[in-house]
Amino acid sequence: MKLITIHPDAEAEITEAAQYYEAHKPGLGSDFLGELERGLDQISTNPEAAQRIASRARRKPLWRFPYNLIYAVYPDRIRIVACAHQKKRPFYWRKRLKDKDEQEGPTSHST
Repeated sequence: MKLITIHPDAEAEITEAAQYYEAHKPGLGSDFLGELERGLDQISTNPEAAQRIASRARRKPLWRFPYNLIYAVYPDRIRIVACAHQKKRPFYWRKRLKDKDEQEGPTSHST
């Protein structure tokens, strides 16, 4: 399995969504994070399975929540570039594929 790294802006999106759901209903934020973990595990196990949506990007929808994990597969790792709401601002994350920190991300996730 490849190392998964998370773009800092994607990390912020994850935190914001979890806080929103937790404020809406106690425990729902934890449910969101659990679903996120399942999605990361599935991506790590079979990174090529999700739908390709750009030359390097793939989309893994989260079950129960209207979010997609947007990621790119590299020879040595998988990079999560966004945790994008399915109904808001499509493709806003594309510039993140070109970010300077794209080559080396400070945030990682091991599965």
